[in-house]
Amino acid sequence: MIQPVEAPLLPWNRPSIGDEEIAEVIDTLRSGWLTHGPKAARFEREVRDALGVEDAFAVSSCTAALHLAFLAAGIGDGDEVITPSLTFCAALNALRQVGARPVFVDVERATFNIDPRAAEAAITDRTKAIVVMHYGGHPCDLRAFRKLADDHGLLLIEDAAHALHASRDGQRAGSVGDLAVFSFYANKVMTTGEGGMLVGLGELVQKARLLGRHGIDSSVWQRHGTRSTADYEVVAPGLKYVMSDVTAAIGLQQFRKLPAFTARRADIANTYTRALTGLPGLATPTVLPGVQPGWFLYSIFIDADSAPLTRDEVAHHLLADYGIATSKHFRPVHTLELYRGTATHPLIVTETVAARQLSLPCYPSMTSQDVNRVTAALHALWQR
Repeated sequence: MIQPVEAPLLPWNRPSIGDEEIAEVIDTLRSGWLTHGPKAARFEREVRDALGVEDAFAVSSCTAALHLAFLAAGIGDGDEVITPSLTFCAALNALRQVGARPVFVDVERATFNIDPRAAEAAITDRTKAIVVMHYGGHPCDLRAFRKLADDHGLLLIEDAAHALHASRDGQRAGSVGDLAVFSFYANKVMTTGEGGMLVGLGELVQKARLLGRHGIDSSVWQRHGTRSTADYEVVAPGLKYVMSDVTAAIGLQQFRKLPAFTARRADIANTYTRALTGLPGLATPTVLPGVQPGWFLYSIFIDADSAPLTRDEVAHHLLADYGIATSKHFRPVHTLELYRGTATHPLIVTETVAARQLSLPCYPSMTSQDVNRVTAALHALWQR
């Protein structure tokens, strides 16, 4: 049995930054070009080609990508958008910014992704789009949602913030929707510190690109090469959402490492599942056939009726007694102050998951000793 000891904190997440990222950033700083330029364009091309989508636009955050996606898709006042509540607030805040109304629907019991049947039941004549979120890096039923959107004439937008290297039935997360967004925040499967990307149909991404650079008809890099920097027109009321080349420099190297990052996350997940299966009241994640998860999250689910401790007690003791940090994903958006009272459909699974879920550390720089430290601590708590 592991004994509580004084040990360095094992954080819930830690980014993996190596000499390659540092060298790429130094190269950018020495180049004299720091804003959105050749490295951002190269980053866009590499992601676009890997996903097989028509276009990609590197932006300042995933939230910026969501806002631009809604603007480019023409989602606005009076439109309804079907979405899960078991997610971060970014997509919902962006919907509010464009004047649309989120319609929360429940998630599946196995994957905690938005349920296609629940989504279909929520469609009305005001529905404009469905926003799916690939929970924890396990892709939702992409084929079902593509068919559902096509059958009802709706836009399909993938919130793939957790799932850049994930796939289901041979389809990459982010490659099926009309638009998709990715996050490169510090704790994601790859990082640029802050940053995001919008991908999808060329016409829509090009609209977003225009809106994301102040509505100016050409990029500053284009004007630097072929035109006067002051030779431009503003053709739309745009915003400033572009990714800098300094940020993109990190992204280029991180994206090349992403397959190895994902493989290491999968190894950690497999170790956790083998070690934790069978603990009373503790459930490990389900991975459906044909799915290659991104493993942004490794979630355990603690049922206080059959486990010796509640979810919150487990989190407390892991940190206080063993120096192991955890997290919770997510507090459902419909329970937050701004959105309280807005749910119009039952969200039973959403609320159950949110009360039981706990995210264990799962990131590439974890050592085998780190992973064993987590599993041993959980076994020790169950044996108290």
